[in-house]
Amino acid sequence: MSNKPTKNKSYQPDFVFGKKNYVMMAIGIGVIALGFILMAGGGSDDPNVFNPAIYNFRRIRLAPTVVLIGFGIEVYAILVNPDKKKK
Repeated sequence: MSNKPTKNKSYQPDFVFGKKNYVMMAIGIGVIALGFILMAGGGSDDPNVFNPAIYNFRRIRLAPTVVLIGFGIEVYAILVNPDKKKK
């Protein structure tokens, strides 16, 4: 028997993650991006004028929480097993 590869068989790459993992990673990146968008703004055009809007709830509490949730989704997307069969 010969160990030569046949030309009829196509090489199928073996990915580390499955489709479910990549979809979850994309969702996580979107949530992280949303958190950074929520953090933006609140500055003043004049550097001599203080704008207290920079310390509102959205920028201090909500946006960092959304970013941390996004990182949690990313960790879950990396750890979930795509080959696990449903019973």
